[in-house]
Amino acid sequence: MRIKPIWWKRLAVGGGVALAIYVVVEIVLAGGGTPPIPPNQTPIDLRGGHVMNNRITTRSWTFDYDHARLSPDGLSGTVEGVRNGIVFKKGKPYLRISAKKVTLNIQSLDFTAVGKVHIERIDDPERRSFDTDLVTWTNDAKILRMTHPAYIHSGDQTLRIDGITVNFDDNTVHLGKVAGGVNISH
Repeated sequence: MRIKPIWWKRLAVGGGVALAIYVVVEIVLAGGGTPPIPPNQTPIDLRGGHVMNNRITTRSWTFDYDHARLSPDGLSGTVEGVRNGIVFKKGKPYLRISAKKVTLNIQSLDFTAVGKVHIERIDDPERRSFDTDLVTWTNDAKILRMTHPAYIHSGDQTLRIDGITVNFDDNTVHLGKVAGGVNISH
């Protein structure tokens, strides 16, 4: 009777155990290699670019601009040289805005206009307009605030108001301290 060598069985079992340990270690260490490349952190500049012919449009407002810089994620930014900006009321153009600079939050659709800001109602037979240096639009509440002094022009008359808040949903206007005189006639 011949005895078969057992060494090859021990070698096969040892190799299987080593292979199993290798597989488990590689699974545990998987993904620990080279880290992914971080996202681009460069802001997006739009100069005479092609965002609908230098226009940023949302369902609440639209701006024609000279220069825009958006954050790398595209959710916020600043727009300079705003001309023919439109704020919509119930889907229809309501106010026209021009401003030196507008800071946007694309996600919430809020904006803040600074510098020389001019606002006028569209299709207003009395051609009333407002001039100020700070305007804030809160989209969720549909509120337009002019917290700095604003000058209301109607024909050749000018009225200075220390603050104006317009609520588009309630159709209400709150005026701060008023200075100046206006002739009222019907």
